[in-house]
Amino acid sequence: MPAKLLRTPTARRRHHLPVLHLVAVLLLVPLSRPASASASTVVTHLPGFDGPLPFYLETGYVGVEEETGAELFYYFAKSERSPGTDPVILWLTGGPRCSGFSGFAFEVGPVKYVRAPYTGVLPRLVQNPLSWTKMASIIFLDSPVCSGFSYARDPKGCDVGDYSSSLQVQRFLNKWFTHHPQYLSNPFYLGGDSYAGKVIPLIATYMSQDLPSHMQIS
Repeated sequence: MPAKLLRTPTARRRHHLPVLHLVAVLLLVPLSRPASASASTVVTHLPGFDGPLPFYLETGYVGVEEETGAELFYYFAKSERSPGTDPVILWLTGGPRCSGFSGFAFEVGPVKYVRAPYTGVLPRLVQNPLSWTKMASIIFLDSPVCSGFSYARDPKGCDVGDYSSSLQVQRFLNKWFTHHPQYLSNPFYLGGDSYAGKVIPLIATYMSQDLPSHMQIS
């Protein structure tokens, strides 16, 4: 799995999601299960989107720390072109502690909100014609723990810094690819915005130290 670094785009204004947006996202969250297990759900409909989703969307949790029961939540949008060969991108939103949903619905993801005055109903979602999922599969990750829907059963698990959270992302990737081995041969990129530019080099470093001798990061 060759891995590369994506240059993070210019930092942009963070979007604060209204309560209705969060209600819509709650419907994406899988049911709870034992600590450190992995669970995923294929999502076919989103509140505010007209009809079935025209792309593959999977959401789920991956356990990254036994002691505190830390779980990282993700959104996985499969490439709309050739998922068997197209790159896989791990996308981290800055902040720190901003949800990966920001990248999914406001930045490079497959949907976007229709700008319109609030009328008391759920905002409309439409396809994003400029989505990076037109040519790549993207994992939008709620990292570090306790950002977005990621959580820890022990509150101490939320007390993580850049180094420990980067190690947790590495564990997440190891487990995620174990459950998605069909993507192991695809090119792999790390990308994100804003504060993600600080943790992505750490994640790449930990990944390079954990790779078999015949694999390299370029």
